[in-house]
Amino acid sequence: MTDTGERTYDVVVLGAGSTGENVADVVVKGGLSAVLVESELVGGECSYWACMPSKALLRGTEVLAEARAVDGARQAVTGEQDVAATLARRDSFTSHWDDSGQAEWVEGAGIDLVRGTGRLAGERTVVVTAADGSEVRLTARHAVAVCTGSVGTLPPLDGLADVAPWLAREATSAKEAPGRLLVLGGGYVGCEMATAWQALGSQVTVLQRGKRLLPRAEPQAAEAVTEALEAAGVDVRVGVEATAARRDGGEVVLTTSDGEVRGDELLIAVGRSARTADIGLDTVGLEPGEYLPVDDTLQVEGRPWLYGVGDVNGRQLLTHMGKYQARQAGAAIVARARGEEVDGAPWSPTAATADGSASPSVVFTTPQVASVGLTAAAAEEAELPHRVVEYPIGSVAGASLFADGYSGTAIAVVDTQREVLLGVTFVGPAVAELLHAATIAVAGEVPIARLWHAVPAYPTISEIWLRLLETWRDDD
Repeated sequence: MTDTGERTYDVVVLGAGSTGENVADVVVKGGLSAVLVESELVGGECSYWACMPSKALLRGTEVLAEARAVDGARQAVTGEQDVAATLARRDSFTSHWDDSGQAEWVEGAGIDLVRGTGRLAGERTVVVTAADGSEVRLTARHAVAVCTGSVGTLPPLDGLADVAPWLAREATSAKEAPGRLLVLGGGYVGCEMATAWQALGSQVTVLQRGKRLLPRAEPQAAEAVTEALEAAGVDVRVGVEATAARRDGGEVVLTTSDGEVRGDELLIAVGRSARTADIGLDTVGLEPGEYLPVDDTLQVEGRPWLYGVGDVNGRQLLTHMGKYQARQAGAAIVARARGEEVDGAPWSPTAATADGSASPSVVFTTPQVASVGLTAAAAEEAELPHRVVEYPIGSVAGASLFADGYSGTAIAVVDTQREVLLGVTFVGPAVAELLHAATIAVAGEVPIARLWHAVPAYPTISEIWLRLLETWRDDD
């Protein structure tokens, strides 16, 4: 093992996914030096195994559904989706799992890159072991930012290790559609991958332990997605407990409370956990495998030199919120390096305060589910005074032009004391593009009285905002 020496930077970033890249970019633009440490592909999960490949797999199905929903266009759809072409397009969005383009960006941004497995080795120190066994010791003058993300969780099922199950990575990068795909878990990953692979030729069975799919979404969203999956041919089973798994020849056999279920591949989509098991947390008095406890500036509690940014802190496991946290953490690191006072006040440029009740998310199923803020159930649990307003999106002129027989629902949760939006959910085709307006309204706590003056263009689906306001007024 050859020691290649020591290097010192203002900031050492452990993990070169989208979160780590953004931390490094912000601090370098703020006048500090930074190095990224990465053991896999620069660009991380989103670029190669999550957001980009999964949405590429889903987009063709979505486009065909939209074309078939418009008379005159549906007659032009004379064939089925080309699976090989869809997978090739998916591969292009991952750059064929080649990160040279991302590495070029890092260099161009003035950020150093060290490839290898990085581990904390005490305060402000990261030791990186390269594939050839050589080591380099990195010391941070100001901060170490841990941006190692999260990994799929494997449930404690008897025999699961011998099955070689898929996690999200395998599901988004598979080279062909399995004949029969079993999906354990009915959250957003399970529902999206069920949608994608059913459309690409697999017979999919979704098994959900809880009473419904998408348990954190509004019930109307879960119902719409379930109906769509079943209409597409997916076998959806809820309230089913899996207890064991085994291989029987080439088949996966899952033992459940609903009997044995057989398939060719098994996707585990039951949640994620912090990717911190082997990054040296014990050397700084933290528990390996746990999420990092951070304040709103993403600083780890009791360790002013250490930051936990993105999935690794467990606050909000979404790529865009990881990037948001990265921008805030980077600004906090720069400010502290300059000797400036930093606090976690709401809307501070150095604090992440929108990654809780103002977090937007989209489930790219058919139909889409786009939501931000609190659901009605979450508002009830928080004991907030609220009223729920619903309106069928298909009754809006823009929606009926978008698709014949457009079916969808808009749900707004309104604080009845302050008369601001606590949360909004849209369910229907192409509703993802409605979401940012809702995010602005929720994050900005825009009063209902002011929203009346944000006039939607006619005829667009955005006219749903006017209909929600009218329903709020008329039901008062």
